[in-house]
Formats: sequence, structure tokens, C-alpha cells
Amino acid sequence: MLRLERVSKTYRVGAFARTSLKAVRDVSFELRPGEVVSLIGESGSGKSTIGRMILRLTQPTDGRITFEGTDITGLRGRGLKEYYRHAQGVFQDPFSTYNPIFRADRVFAMIRQSYFPNVRDAEWRDRVADAISSVNLNPDLVLGKYPHQLSGGQLQRLLVARALLLDIKLLVADEIISMLDASTRIDVLNLLADLKERGLAVLFITHDLSLGNYLSDQTVILRKGAVVERGTTEKVFGDPRHPYTRTLLASVPRLGTRWEDLPVPETEGHECDAPPEEVDDDHFVACFDRVHHGRKSESV
Repeated sequence: MLRLERVSKTYRVGAFARTSLKAVRDVSFELRPGEVVSLIGESGSGKSTIGRMILRLTQPTDGRITFEGTDITGLRGRGLKEYYRHAQGVFQDPFSTYNPIFRADRVFAMIRQSYFPNVRDAEWRDRVADAISSVNLNPDLVLGKYPHQLSGGQLQRLLVARALLLDIKLLVADEIISMLDASTRIDVLNLLADLKERGLAVLFITHDLSLGNYLSDQTVILRKGAVVERGTTEKVFGDPRHPYTRTLLASVPRLGTRWEDLPVPETEGHECDAPPEEVDDDHFVACFDRVHHGRKSESV
């Protein structure tokens, strides 16, 4: 469904834009219907930049992004509007998405105005109520409310409901639970799992390894804008081959284990400019021969 082929993004920075910053470097992966792909990496690794390029909020410098065989980087006007009918995003801060002087359900009216201007009022109210109910909210408790009267979790789910009013096939979820409390996170995660069961493709952008492991079918590990390891979540988490992946896993606190007692992962081989190569079925690692000399590594 969605394919990234050697996608890069370079920004001009500094005084008079004299220097360049390569935020994303030759990233390639695929997202299929009914699949959740987790994009994992530390802050500044290029995760959100990739999400923004997929949603056409910024243009890639090099490479191709195709959706159902169509290169989206060149879409304009009606073609771009049609793409947004199938691809939507939900972002980290739900409060900044809403205008505080308007009621939260104005986001539904904007969808109606752009895509369904001929739908009658009664039918539209039924569609909105069904979409809100499908994200485990009571329409009577959220419709007509201002953003400050709703919780972050309710606002996030309203944005998902807004996407469901369209013929959505792809959802880009960029750190959507990082600002939510623990009691609300599981509700949003279960909602994403439910969307997966409906056949939607979900790109789950996060820095939290445990959440990626809980939800995703495929995992892509990013470091400094480049993919260092990708493949099925079971293999990436169960048999991490790249030192950086092992470093990330080793940094996760463990119940009943003191921090100083945790194993120290390898630090060699983090830097690598070569694209990932296949080391096992559906398991790709950058510079595997140089870092591991062909030997299988023990997971941390």
C-alpha cells in the first residue's frame, strides 16, 4: 500500500542557510493493509519528519513515496485532496490541533464541508455519532464541548473518529500517547489495534520500545535519520542484530533489576552509511558484515 524508496530530507540551516542538515537518509520500508509498523528511535532520529513527508506536510529532497502505486510527492489540487481522503494523521499534542475558541466537533464540520457537502443534516449527524461511538466515546458527552472541557485522550479519539468519516486506509500516528496519562494510553492503543483489525494500515511513530512491541507487526529502528534495523517485531526485539538496537533495548528499565546491574551492550558499529541488508527472512540490518562479521549476536 505505502512504500518509501530511498527517501531523504535535507534542511538548509544556519545563518543565510549556508549549511545543510540531513534529517532523513535513504529510508526504505513498506506498509501493507491491516498492518502496524512502528517507527522507533531517539529524539532527533527523523521519525516525525518521515511522518510529515508521508502526509505531504513537507516534501522529500530525494526518493519516492508511493501510495497504492501513485507517487504522492507530485500530487496537487484534486489529486492531493483525494489522497487525504485515504491518508490521515494524528499528532502528539491533541490540544494544539483544536482552535480553543471553537467547539471540538468543528473538526467534523470541516470534513463535511470539504468532502460531503451534499449529505443531509440528519444523515451526517448519524455518521458522526457512529464514528464517535466506534472510538469508544459517548457522542452525548463530547459533542458541543470546547477542547478545554475534554481530556487529551478524548481529543485524540475524536481526531481518529474524524479520520474514520473518510474512506481512510492509512493512519499516521505520531507519538499520539506520549502526552496521555497511563490510564488513557491503553484505551488509545487498543483503538489502534481495533483499526488494524478493520484492515487499516497504521504507522506508529514512537520512542517507547514497549509500546512498539505491544502493538506492531513490523518495526523500523532509526538512528540519525537512517534505518539501522527493520523487520518483524518478533525478530527485531527477540534477536536484535545491530548494536544500536541492543543499546535501545538495554536502556529499558526492568522490574526488580538495579540500573547498574543491567548488561552493557556493545557500542561499536553504530555509525553506518550502507543500506540495510537481509540477514534472515524479513529481517534487515545495516552494515551487518562489518559489525557482526556474519555471526549471530545474542540479544541483551
